[in-house]
Amino acid sequence: QVQLVESGGGLVQPGGSLRLSCVASRNIFSTYRMGWYRQAPGKQRELVAVITAGGVTNYADSVKGQFTIFRDGVANTVYLQMNSLKPEDTAVYYCNAQNGWYNYWGQGTQVTVSS
Repeated sequence: QVQLVESGGGLVQPGGSLRLSCVASRNIFSTYRMGWYRQAPGKQRELVAVITAGGVTNYADSVKGQFTIFRDGVANTVYLQMNSLKPEDTAVYYCNAQNGWYNYWGQGTQVTVSS
C-alpha cells in the first residue's frame, strides 16, 4: 500500500505561480510512474504531467512550457511547478502513482486562479 499526500494548493492571481508537492509513504519512484492529474468542476479528470520511473517527463499540450514535474527521491516527493497560471488552470489537482499492478491516488489539492 502507498499513501500519497498532496499540498501546496491555494488561491493565486492570474500570472502567478504555485508549487504542488506530493509525498509518498515510501520510496517508489524507481518502480512507479508518478503523475499529476486535475479535475475542474463539471469536467473529467485529465492528465497534466507524468514522470516515469526512468525519469522521462511528458505533459499535456495545454501546460507544456508552463508546468514542470520533477521529483526528489530522498524526500519521496514529486512536485509540480506551475507558472503563468490562468483561470482555466483552476481545478483540484491529484497526485497519482501507478505501475502495471497498482494505481494509487492522493486526496487532491485545490488550485484556484482568480483575481
